[in-house]
Amino acid sequence: MTRIRPALAFAPCLLLAACASAPHAERSAAGAGTVAIGTLQRAPAAAAPVRVAGVVTAALPGADGQPGWLLQDAGDGDAATSDAIWLLGPAAAALAPGQTVVATGNLRRAELPAAGKGRADSLLALDAAQVEPLRERALERRLRALAPTAVTAAPDWNALAGMRVRIGVPLTLADRDRQHGTVEASFDGPLWQPGERATPGSDAARAIAADNLRRRLVLSGEALGDAAFAARSGSRLDALEGIALPRNGRPGLRLERAPALQPAPRPQQPPRVDGSLRISSFNLESLFNGDGRGGGFPTPRGARSEAEFKAQLAKLVQTIHAMNPDVAALMELENDGYGPDSTLAQLVAALDRADAADGGAQDWRFAAPCKQPCALDTRGPGGDVIRVGLIYRGQRVAARGLAATLTQGPFGPHSRVPMAQAFEALGAGGRRGPAFVVAANHFKSKGCRDAEGADRDQGDGASCWNALRSDSARRLDAWLKTDPTRSGGQLTMIVGDLNAYAQEQPMREFYAAGWQDAFAAAKVAAPYSYVYDGELGRLDHALLSPALAATLRGAAEWHTNADEPESAGYRDGGAGPWRSSDHDPVLLGFDLMPR
Repeated sequence: MTRIRPALAFAPCLLLAACASAPHAERSAAGAGTVAIGTLQRAPAAAAPVRVAGVVTAALPGADGQPGWLLQDAGDGDAATSDAIWLLGPAAAALAPGQTVVATGNLRRAELPAAGKGRADSLLALDAAQVEPLRERALERRLRALAPTAVTAAPDWNALAGMRVRIGVPLTLADRDRQHGTVEASFDGPLWQPGERATPGSDAARAIAADNLRRRLVLSGEALGDAAFAARSGSRLDALEGIALPRNGRPGLRLERAPALQPAPRPQQPPRVDGSLRISSFNLESLFNGDGRGGGFPTPRGARSEAEFKAQLAKLVQTIHAMNPDVAALMELENDGYGPDSTLAQLVAALDRADAADGGAQDWRFAAPCKQPCALDTRGPGGDVIRVGLIYRGQRVAARGLAATLTQGPFGPHSRVPMAQAFEALGAGGRRGPAFVVAANHFKSKGCRDAEGADRDQGDGASCWNALRSDSARRLDAWLKTDPTRSGGQLTMIVGDLNAYAQEQPMREFYAAGWQDAFAAAKVAAPYSYVYDGELGRLDHALLSPALAATLRGAAEWHTNADEPESAGYRDGGAGPWRSSDHDPVLLGFDLMPR
């Protein structure tokens, strides 16, 4: 039996005619003795069977596989109501697109077939007891000539549910879901994370979230084709035509023909920033090398085989080598020590090999909280399976002392242990620049597992563990102000994946403490490093002490990853630096070289 739920409780009628509450018959729009479908949308409380006329537009089986078709009439003159209804049941089994019919049956609100995770969707449906050909020639001609409803801006999709629609403006590709066969697109340009632009829970953030929902559209259907799944976020989609059907609580369009796709170009060249010294930050998306000798696969979080590890490493090396930083802060490294079989050591060796191929210096080094060579059983910082790391070019900068770590409070059990290292830029003739400190960080994610109390999702858009991330920010600020590396200077930066968007509370804690957003200081318009649920934002930050901000000469992201489909990654054999991670790398330029 078709799974349906009544829109209202219907009182029985004494006669086989419409009750007083039933919509009146309208000959002009629907034919003799029939009811305009739009009037049923306004007042669906008909207790007796209703009769509608229309043209069959598309097949839509019921949730339990029963026959089902969409029927659209010539309209009732009200643009606020849909002119389509869902015919269900055996009486509709023999229908085909383009047929003009009269259908009689009882109204129901019927659930659409499940479409993966998300809210159940429904349409106004007619449990068809009888379906017969339409006999009125004039109405038949009118119905056959119906064109898809033209849309030139994000509409009220409830008023178009079940109708044929043609979108006359370009949409922006936001996200892809190959598993469920859907692509999300948006009207009026890209979507932004509310927390990137406004304080979570504020009226402004709620307005952005509401506007995102209004502008986004889920595309599905065989006509979608493969090209859209392989395109970058930000690509352009034109000439979209199909049936308006909600999907997982969001507006949707089941395409009837392939859209025209204009792929967004890849940024082939790495960013260039002014300044004499370059510092980058990069989440590597779980770089694990097994046991370091070709075994130990699959790994807990990264590569499933040695071949995958080599492909992943090659992509990451291409990215870092092309950006050519003098210091790089890394997140999501396997926490397997500092020996020759460690992931960190093998990454540094691979970067040296890339330099050698170009005739370069082969001078990559890594910082450590232990005197090198560290004991083989040394791990960290922290006891998590992943850690942060710092690498640098030995001919350009020198590490000053050992790296310092912070293990108190939330660091270790939740946020990864931060690591700070003091460096000095090396100039000609052995001259050294002022000491500067790079603190690599990776705060607790937004995932809700084990979250309790204030760390639970508060419904403001910041998701879970916001309180803990805010505490992490305060503690990190206090720790760095104690000069844990004994550098004795005021040139300090906080970099890394802080798992908070630019206007969320952890970031506001930093701003209040005097730290400056490098991208705001460099006047970079609309920066982003991550795409989640089709919305752009920054989880990867660079925060500068006022003294260091005075030396900043440029800030950039290389959008090689966040916009890319997963199919471009190492697991699917994608070549080049594309989708080497799910985060874009950050690059900063400073005047720190001695003169």
